[in-house]
Amino acid sequence: QVELVESGGGLVTAGDSLTLSCTASGNNFSSYIIGWFRRAPGKDRTFVSAINRSGGGYTYDDSVRGRFTVSRDNAKNTVYLQMDSLKPEDTAVYYCAASARAFGRAESLYDAWGQGTQVTVSS
Repeated sequence: QVELVESGGGLVTAGDSLTLSCTASGNNFSSYIIGWFRRAPGKDRTFVSAINRSGGGYTYDDSVRGRFTVSRDNAKNTVYLQMDSLKPEDTAVYYCAASARAFGRAESLYDAWGQGTQVTVSS
């Protein structure tokens, strides 16, 4: 079972950039699809982005497409989420998750979750 740890969150001003990292321990990292999700204050957790095993395929929620970029370095067991042009509505706890089964947006596909990292965007 893979274990995931997110890092890179913080407090920024609207328009700034942040890069989140999701680092995995355990074997066979390249066999996992990695998803990013977020939970805004008082709201349910929602899908943000996902990247396939090789890094050559990815998808984004409409709310972040064109501003966020997901990538991975399997040699470093790490997936990155580059977040540009941040908005106050991007404020949330961001989670990464691993799926050994299928590429998709549904939380039910993901078996392992990190503890989350807080991103706060001030206006």
